[in-house]
Amino acid sequence: MTMQKTSFSKLMEIFLVSIRLGFTSFGGPVAHLGYFHEEYVRRRKWLDEKSYADLVALCQFLPGPASSQVGIGIGVMRGGVLGGILAFLGFTMPSVIALIVFALVLQEVDIADAGWIHGLKIVAVAVVAHAILGMAGKLAPDLKRKAIVLAVLGIVLLWQTAFTQIGVIVIAGLIGFLLYKDHKIDSSPSFAFPLSRTFGGICLVLFFALLVLLPILREATSLNWIALFDSFYRSGALVFGGGHVVLPLLEREFVPAGWLTAEQFLAGYGAAQAVPGPLFTFAAYIGALINGWQGGLLATFAIFLPAFLLILGALPFWDTLRRNPNIQGALMGVNAAVVGILIAAFYTPIWTSTIVDAIDFVFAAILFSMLMYWKLSPWVVVIVGALGGALLRLFT
Repeated sequence: MTMQKTSFSKLMEIFLVSIRLGFTSFGGPVAHLGYFHEEYVRRRKWLDEKSYADLVALCQFLPGPASSQVGIGIGVMRGGVLGGILAFLGFTMPSVIALIVFALVLQEVDIADAGWIHGLKIVAVAVVAHAILGMAGKLAPDLKRKAIVLAVLGIVLLWQTAFTQIGVIVIAGLIGFLLYKDHKIDSSPSFAFPLSRTFGGICLVLFFALLVLLPILREATSLNWIALFDSFYRSGALVFGGGHVVLPLLEREFVPAGWLTAEQFLAGYGAAQAVPGPLFTFAAYIGALINGWQGGLLATFAIFLPAFLLILGALPFWDTLRRNPNIQGALMGVNAAVVGILIAAFYTPIWTSTIVDAIDFVFAAILFSMLMYWKLSPWVVVIVGALGGALLRLFT
């Protein structure tokens, strides 16, 4: 009885923490990683810096929404498959509900220039800067890894393609293997994943089976819901580089086919920028336009299912791989590359689309200080950011 009570308490804690993040994590996937780092690593210490960085590196390798996969992975580490599901639901459902509401009742409201939205973007600047400082000091402490960070930063900014990130991670892993294969480092704490390798293998097989079978089933039937499921599943399964990359895929799937107009698509994109949580929940808006709230939920399930299958399939093998002495050096290079990718994303699109004048920079510095020096919770900074952005718009 005590064990069940403890387990239930742990699952409720996972859900409550993740749903708070779901309500307050503005700013896109890079900012989400910053919020996760602050909550799960700094405050709650559910995992250490290196284990968090290793999990981020794994999710960068996998297609799909990296920040959502990191959240699912942490939930699985903490509470098994059910913990992963609860972590996903908590982080995702607030934005899903908000975007379904946007699709149904707020399509004619212009919120693109609202001051509070700009304030939330400035919050993202502070959060990501805080995360970068914390991760860089631990993951790139020597000159060799700083050089990897710098090289990755330059490549990602100057050569922007859908496959740049995965390419630099692979190359950084090879460089790290060559530079650090004989380097002795402390082993990270082991996580007892409540997932068997058989279960992981089944998830990976199911991922590829659906990718192949859904288009065949779509052609063999005339059911609209299968066509919708296939389009969203393929979009979620074949995208590297985070939420923004999935938007052109969704546009090509639904606008030319007449499911929705270009104007409706762009209105939904504006709404997606105004809500917290993963940008993949933009699918809920499209689904709701096509078939009401039921379509929104179906679209959400379909676009996130590949990410779920991939992270559950990879986690049972990941802890063993990252402890292999032959792979430790590669992971050191990969972790440095992740820092470079974070810095590149911090510059664009976060900084370039947000800090447009001196008052924005001053406000970002204040929010950063609230996180870094005053140690305030991220949700407090989010509220201050939204209110401050609205006030700034009144006086500028």
